[in-house]
Amino acid sequence: MNSFFVWLAMIIWSAAAVCIAAAARRNLLAGASEFFIGGRRLRGFVSGMTYAATTYSAFMLVGLVGLTYKTGVGALGFEMTYLIFTVLLLVTFGPRFWLAGNWYDHITPPELLANRYGSKWVGVAAAAISFFMLIPYASVQLMGMGFLVSGITGGQIPFMTGVLLMVALSGFTAFWAGMRSVAWTDAFQAVTMMITSLAALGWTLYHFFGSPAGFAEAASKQIPELVTFTWEPAFFIGLTLPWAFFALTNPQVSQRMYVPDSASSLRRMIIYFALFGFVYTIISTLFGLEAAMLIPGLDNPDKAMAHMLARVPTAMSLVIFVGIFAAATSTLGSIVLTLSSMFARDIAKQIRPGISESAERFLGQISILVLLAACIVFAWLRPGLITVVSSMASGGLMVMAPAIVGVFFWKRATAAGALWSMIIGGLVTAVMYLAKIHPLGWWPSVWGGGLTVILFICVSLLTTPPDNAGFFIDRVEKELDRHNFRPWYGRAKTRQPGKHRHV
Repeated sequence: MNSFFVWLAMIIWSAAAVCIAAAARRNLLAGASEFFIGGRRLRGFVSGMTYAATTYSAFMLVGLVGLTYKTGVGALGFEMTYLIFTVLLLVTFGPRFWLAGNWYDHITPPELLANRYGSKWVGVAAAAISFFMLIPYASVQLMGMGFLVSGITGGQIPFMTGVLLMVALSGFTAFWAGMRSVAWTDAFQAVTMMITSLAALGWTLYHFFGSPAGFAEAASKQIPELVTFTWEPAFFIGLTLPWAFFALTNPQVSQRMYVPDSASSLRRMIIYFALFGFVYTIISTLFGLEAAMLIPGLDNPDKAMAHMLARVPTAMSLVIFVGIFAAATSTLGSIVLTLSSMFARDIAKQIRPGISESAERFLGQISILVLLAACIVFAWLRPGLITVVSSMASGGLMVMAPAIVGVFFWKRATAAGALWSMIIGGLVTAVMYLAKIHPLGWWPSVWGGGLTVILFICVSLLTTPPDNAGFFIDRVEKELDRHNFRPWYGRAKTRQPGKHRHV
């Protein structure tokens, strides 16, 4: 495709995103909470779309398409397992995060851990693990865009040009107006992702296969090995397990449990996300199977979508491209904003407890620039298969899962148990991934996760729990009933008090 059309599409779309960010900035108030989590006053639709756009990134139409191209419908099982676990975790933990965040003015997930366990070091450790694991994951978004623009233009736009363009837009929206800007543009980007991918899928199904039925018949004849589940159990569990706990352990998404303005908005957020995720997963998997039939034999599966775009008319190719560009940009912006809030709140404020909220906000903005520079370097190094890099990041973050579960469900959990399980489990998992150690054929996430659970339980039983543990958990359980979160399908009427205008 001529690079002129790609540049034109990116410029038009970016201009629209900038206009939305400018509108969001007009409603921006003072304070760290306002910048990092939108003042806890986002409505259900915006909350749901920012959650969806943050979660479903370039991985879907680049990484998941490539994984399906290479391994078949096992990729669908992998991604659907993630979706089911995420919805269940949101139903269980979303109300608890939201309630605790409002009571104690939490801005970051590590703050929740530090408060519940009565130790700032638990929060610092969680923040450090997040930095170490999320910079590679954020870089995956840049890699996806770099591969795409290079592939779709036949190298006319180099890999690093695509990377730098995405950094510029993501950094601008996050730096300029924080969560409010990111959330509004996320909503726009999520709608863009869904509309463009549905339009492109419909066109390719009818143009290349005549109909959905024709596609199914062709797949059963041409790629029977890909429409049969062939994944080995160790591979499936190793790749899926970290993603199953994604909603809890990845701070860029768990932080979004703080942002809804009411209990009913939180409920709508989960419903909108579940619907979006189900449809978008099916779309991405079908693209991968289409690519396997139309362009077999690719050495790099992550380039399957780029080759698909080269086989469709320019207008349709641009439609798909804009959807992927939107997906990658939204996720990158959300990650760097969350990490910047953790640097300001969980690291800098622990060193200088007396810093003002304006100083917190300034430090967060500066750290956005530093984080984006680190992501550029990592993307330039171009690590292996995008899907594996993403799972490695989630595998490392999974070591925080036992401590987070203990916050709400185990009064006997202690700061020492949380701290040492995260540190030792994180180190072991990282070393095993980097050294490519798979004992008995099982992935590092399985071994690291098991070790973390054992350490958390054993160390907690040998140490003294904080004095507020019982009060914290009992209060959460009582408030769940008051807000009508049990049963989940009951009407949630109570609105968060004392807030400002909503969006």
